[in-house]
Amino acid sequence: MSSTQVSSTPVQVAAPSNTLTTSIGRKVFMAITGFLLFGWLVGHMIGNLQIFLGQDKLNAYALTLKHLASVIWIVRIVMLAVISIHVFYGITLWLRNRASRPVKYVKEATVQATLASRTMIWTGLGLFLFIVYHLLHYTFIVTNPQYADLHDSLGRHDVYSMVILGFQNYLISIVYIVAMFCLSYHLSHALASFLQTLGWNKTEVQPLIKKIGYTVATLMFLGFSSIPIAVLLGIVTLPGGGH
Repeated sequence: MSSTQVSSTPVQVAAPSNTLTTSIGRKVFMAITGFLLFGWLVGHMIGNLQIFLGQDKLNAYALTLKHLASVIWIVRIVMLAVISIHVFYGITLWLRNRASRPVKYVKEATVQATLASRTMIWTGLGLFLFIVYHLLHYTFIVTNPQYADLHDSLGRHDVYSMVILGFQNYLISIVYIVAMFCLSYHLSHALASFLQTLGWNKTEVQPLIKKIGYTVATLMFLGFSSIPIAVLLGIVTLPGGGH
Protein backbone atom coordinates (compact mmCIF):
# COMPACT_ATOMS: atom_id res chain seq x y z
CA MET A 1 0.00 0.00 0.00
CA SER A 2 1.49 3.31 -1.13
CA SER A 3 1.15 6.49 0.80
CA THR A 4 0.85 9.92 -0.72
CA GLN A 5 3.06 12.56 0.81
CA VAL A 6 1.39 15.93 1.19
CA SER A 7 3.60 19.00 1.40
CA SER A 8 3.18 21.01 4.55
CA THR A 9 4.47 24.21 2.97
CA PRO A 10 1.78 26.86 3.30
CA VAL A 11 0.43 28.37 0.12
CA GLN A 12 1.23 32.05 -0.21
CA VAL A 13 -1.80 34.10 -1.19
CA ALA A 14 -1.04 37.56 -2.50
CA ALA A 15 -2.93 40.25 -0.66
CA PRO A 16 -4.98 42.50 -2.91
CA SER A 17 -3.33 45.84 -3.40
CA ASN A 18 -5.09 48.95 -2.21
CA THR A 19 -5.89 51.05 -5.26
CA LEU A 20 -5.43 54.26 -3.29
CA THR A 21 -1.84 53.38 -2.37
CA THR A 22 -0.60 52.39 -5.82
CA SER A 23 0.87 54.87 -8.28
CA ILE A 24 -1.61 53.80 -10.96
CA GLY A 25 -4.55 54.20 -8.59
CA ARG A 26 -3.39 57.65 -7.55
CA LYS A 27 -2.93 58.68 -11.17
CA VAL A 28 -6.50 57.57 -11.88
CA PHE A 29 -7.76 59.71 -9.01
CA MET A 30 -5.64 62.59 -10.30
CA ALA A 31 -7.18 62.15 -13.74
CA ILE A 32 -10.77 62.01 -12.45
CA THR A 33 -10.45 65.01 -10.15
CA GLY A 34 -8.50 66.91 -12.82
CA PHE A 35 -11.28 66.29 -15.35
CA LEU A 36 -13.89 67.58 -12.88
CA LEU A 37 -11.80 70.69 -12.23
CA PHE A 38 -11.40 71.26 -15.95
CA GLY A 39 -15.16 71.10 -16.47
CA TRP A 40 -15.68 73.60 -13.65
CA LEU A 41 -13.06 75.92 -15.15
CA VAL A 42 -14.79 75.90 -18.54
CA GLY A 43 -18.10 76.84 -16.92
CA HIS A 44 -16.41 79.51 -14.82
CA MET A 45 -14.73 81.03 -17.86
CA ILE A 46 -17.96 81.13 -19.86
CA GLY A 47 -19.67 82.91 -16.98
CA ASN A 48 -16.84 85.43 -16.61
CA LEU A 49 -16.79 86.22 -20.34
CA GLN A 50 -20.28 87.66 -20.03
CA ILE A 51 -18.57 90.86 -18.92
CA PHE A 52 -18.16 91.59 -22.64
CA LEU A 53 -21.98 91.57 -22.95
CA GLY A 54 -22.26 94.53 -20.60
CA GLN A 55 -23.25 95.41 -17.07
CA ASP A 56 -26.85 94.18 -17.27
CA LYS A 57 -25.97 90.73 -18.58
CA LEU A 58 -23.21 90.03 -16.08
CA ASN A 59 -25.16 91.36 -13.09
CA ALA A 60 -28.23 89.34 -14.13
CA TYR A 61 -26.04 86.24 -14.35
CA ALA A 62 -24.61 86.96 -10.91
CA LEU A 63 -28.11 87.45 -9.48
CA THR A 64 -29.20 84.10 -10.91
CA LEU A 65 -26.28 82.43 -9.14
CA LYS A 66 -27.26 84.22 -5.93
CA HIS A 67 -30.80 82.81 -6.17
CA LEU A 68 -29.22 79.36 -6.50
CA ALA A 69 -27.08 79.94 -3.41
CA SER A 70 -27.81 76.54 -1.84
CA VAL A 71 -26.85 74.72 -5.04
CA ILE A 72 -23.79 76.90 -5.54
CA TRP A 73 -22.58 76.17 -2.00
CA ILE A 74 -22.96 72.44 -2.59
CA VAL A 75 -20.91 72.81 -5.77
CA ARG A 76 -18.29 74.84 -3.90
CA ILE A 77 -17.98 72.23 -1.17
CA VAL A 78 -17.70 69.43 -3.73
CA MET A 79 -15.10 71.34 -5.74
CA LEU A 80 -13.16 72.11 -2.55
CA ALA A 81 -13.05 68.38 -1.83
CA VAL A 82 -12.03 67.66 -5.44
CA ILE A 83 -9.23 70.25 -5.30
CA SER A 84 -8.02 68.87 -1.96
CA ILE A 85 -7.91 65.31 -3.32
CA HIS A 86 -6.16 66.48 -6.49
CA VAL A 87 -3.54 68.42 -4.55
CA PHE A 88 -3.03 65.62 -2.01
CA TYR A 89 -2.45 62.92 -4.61
CA GLY A 90 -0.32 65.27 -6.69
CA ILE A 91 2.00 65.88 -3.74
CA THR A 92 2.14 62.22 -2.71
CA LEU A 93 2.98 61.13 -6.27
CA TRP A 94 5.69 63.77 -6.49
CA LEU A 95 7.17 62.71 -3.14
CA ARG A 96 7.07 59.05 -4.14
CA ASN A 97 8.85 59.79 -7.41
CA ARG A 98 11.56 61.73 -5.57
CA ALA A 99 11.94 58.96 -2.98
CA SER A 100 12.36 56.34 -5.71
CA ARG A 101 15.26 58.33 -7.13
CA PRO A 102 17.01 59.99 -4.16
CA VAL A 103 20.19 60.67 -6.13
CA LYS A 104 19.77 62.75 -9.26
CA TYR A 105 21.33 61.50 -12.43
CA VAL A 106 24.44 63.31 -13.63
CA LYS A 107 22.54 64.12 -16.80
CA GLU A 108 18.77 63.96 -16.48
CA ALA A 109 16.85 62.42 -19.35
CA THR A 110 14.42 65.18 -20.19
CA VAL A 111 13.62 64.28 -23.76
CA GLN A 112 10.37 62.52 -22.82
CA ALA A 113 9.64 64.58 -19.70
CA THR A 114 8.62 68.06 -20.84
CA LEU A 115 9.16 71.17 -18.74
CA ALA A 116 5.40 71.34 -18.17
CA SER A 117 5.34 67.81 -16.75
CA ARG A 118 8.36 68.43 -14.52
CA THR A 119 6.87 71.62 -13.06
CA MET A 120 3.35 70.28 -12.49
CA ILE A 121 3.80 70.27 -8.71
CA TRP A 122 4.89 73.92 -8.63
CA THR A 123 2.29 75.29 -11.04
CA GLY A 124 -0.33 73.30 -9.14
CA LEU A 125 0.68 74.68 -5.76
CA GLY A 126 0.87 78.20 -7.20
CA LEU A 127 -2.65 77.85 -8.57
CA PHE A 128 -3.91 76.62 -5.22
CA LEU A 129 -2.58 79.75 -3.51
CA PHE A 130 -4.06 81.92 -6.25
CA ILE A 131 -7.48 80.29 -5.83
CA VAL A 132 -7.42 81.16 -2.12
CA TYR A 133 -6.63 84.81 -2.92
CA HIS A 134 -9.15 84.94 -5.78
CA LEU A 135 -11.93 83.70 -3.50
CA LEU A 136 -11.03 86.26 -0.83
CA HIS A 137 -10.91 89.00 -3.47
CA TYR A 138 -14.02 88.51 -5.62
CA THR A 139 -16.18 85.82 -3.97
CA PHE A 140 -16.05 86.60 -0.25
CA ILE A 141 -14.96 90.25 -0.75
CA VAL A 142 -12.51 90.11 2.16
CA THR A 143 -9.50 91.88 0.65
CA ASN A 144 -11.63 94.72 -0.77
CA PRO A 145 -14.74 95.07 1.44
CA GLN A 146 -15.80 98.26 -0.39
CA TYR A 147 -16.96 96.07 -3.29
CA ALA A 148 -19.94 94.98 -1.18
CA ASP A 149 -21.45 98.48 -1.46
CA LEU A 150 -21.52 98.46 -5.27
CA HIS A 151 -25.03 98.32 -6.76
CA ASP A 152 -26.41 99.00 -10.23
CA SER A 153 -29.51 101.03 -11.12
CA LEU A 154 -31.74 98.02 -10.44
CA GLY A 155 -30.33 97.52 -6.94
CA ARG A 156 -28.38 94.40 -7.88
CA HIS A 157 -24.86 93.83 -6.63
CA ASP A 158 -22.73 95.42 -9.35
CA VAL A 159 -20.40 92.53 -10.14
CA TYR A 160 -19.59 94.18 -13.47
CA SER A 161 -18.10 97.28 -11.82
CA MET A 162 -16.46 95.17 -9.12
CA VAL A 163 -14.51 93.16 -11.68
CA ILE A 164 -13.43 96.28 -13.57
CA LEU A 165 -12.32 98.12 -10.43
CA GLY A 166 -10.33 95.08 -9.39
CA PHE A 167 -8.53 94.68 -12.71
CA GLN A 168 -7.81 98.39 -13.03
CA ASN A 169 -5.17 97.65 -10.41
CA TYR A 170 -2.13 96.70 -12.51
CA LEU A 171 -0.68 94.43 -9.82
CA ILE A 172 -3.91 92.43 -9.50
CA SER A 173 -4.18 92.09 -13.29
CA ILE A 174 -0.56 90.97 -13.62
CA VAL A 175 -0.96 88.38 -10.85
CA TYR A 176 -4.16 87.13 -12.50
CA ILE A 177 -2.57 86.85 -15.96
CA VAL A 178 0.50 85.07 -14.56
CA ALA A 179 -1.81 82.68 -12.69
CA MET A 180 -3.73 81.99 -15.90
CA PHE A 181 -0.45 81.29 -17.68
CA CYS A 182 0.43 78.78 -14.95
CA LEU A 183 -3.04 77.27 -15.30
CA SER A 184 -2.64 76.89 -19.06
CA TYR A 185 0.86 75.51 -18.69
CA HIS A 186 -0.46 73.02 -16.13
CA LEU A 187 -3.32 72.04 -18.45
CA SER A 188 -1.04 71.60 -21.47
CA HIS A 189 0.40 68.50 -19.79
CA ALA A 190 -2.56 67.53 -17.61
CA LEU A 191 -4.94 67.01 -20.55
CA ALA A 192 -2.44 64.80 -22.35
CA SER A 193 -1.76 62.91 -19.10
CA PHE A 194 -5.51 62.41 -18.60
CA LEU A 195 -5.91 60.84 -22.05
CA GLN A 196 -2.88 58.63 -21.47
CA THR A 197 -4.32 57.47 -18.14
CA LEU A 198 -7.39 56.32 -20.07
CA GLY A 199 -5.11 54.17 -22.21
CA TRP A 200 -4.75 56.46 -25.21
CA ASN A 201 -0.97 56.30 -25.07
CA LYS A 202 -0.19 54.70 -28.39
CA THR A 203 2.80 56.22 -30.15
CA GLU A 204 0.83 57.12 -33.27
CA VAL A 205 -1.67 59.30 -31.38
CA GLN A 206 0.87 61.08 -29.16
CA PRO A 207 1.32 64.08 -31.52
CA LEU A 208 -2.47 64.54 -31.72
CA ILE A 209 -2.84 64.33 -27.94
CA LYS A 210 -0.15 66.97 -27.46
CA LYS A 211 -1.80 69.28 -30.00
CA ILE A 212 -5.14 68.91 -28.24
CA GLY A 213 -3.53 69.72 -24.89
CA TYR A 214 -1.74 72.81 -26.21
CA THR A 215 -4.81 74.05 -28.09
CA VAL A 216 -7.18 73.74 -25.15
CA ALA A 217 -4.62 75.28 -22.78
CA THR A 218 -4.13 78.25 -25.13
CA LEU A 219 -7.89 78.82 -25.44
CA MET A 220 -8.26 78.77 -21.66
CA PHE A 221 -5.44 81.29 -21.26
CA LEU A 222 -6.90 83.63 -23.88
CA GLY A 223 -10.40 83.33 -22.44
CA PHE A 224 -9.48 84.14 -18.84
CA SER A 225 -6.73 86.68 -19.59
CA SER A 226 -8.84 88.62 -22.10
CA ILE A 227 -10.82 90.16 -19.22
CA PRO A 228 -8.02 91.95 -17.31
CA ILE A 229 -6.36 92.85 -20.62
CA ALA A 230 -9.60 94.39 -21.91
CA VAL A 231 -9.98 96.37 -18.68
CA LEU A 232 -6.40 97.68 -18.78
CA LEU A 233 -6.77 98.66 -22.45
CA GLY A 234 -10.04 100.48 -21.78
CA ILE A 235 -12.06 98.13 -23.99
CA VAL A 236 -14.30 97.25 -21.05
CA THR A 237 -15.07 100.28 -18.88
CA LEU A 238 -17.25 101.27 -15.96
CA PRO A 239 -20.88 102.27 -16.69
CA GLY A 240 -20.94 105.54 -18.60
CA GLY A 241 -17.34 105.02 -19.70
CA GLY A 242 -15.96 105.89 -16.27
CA HIS A 243 -12.55 104.81 -15.00
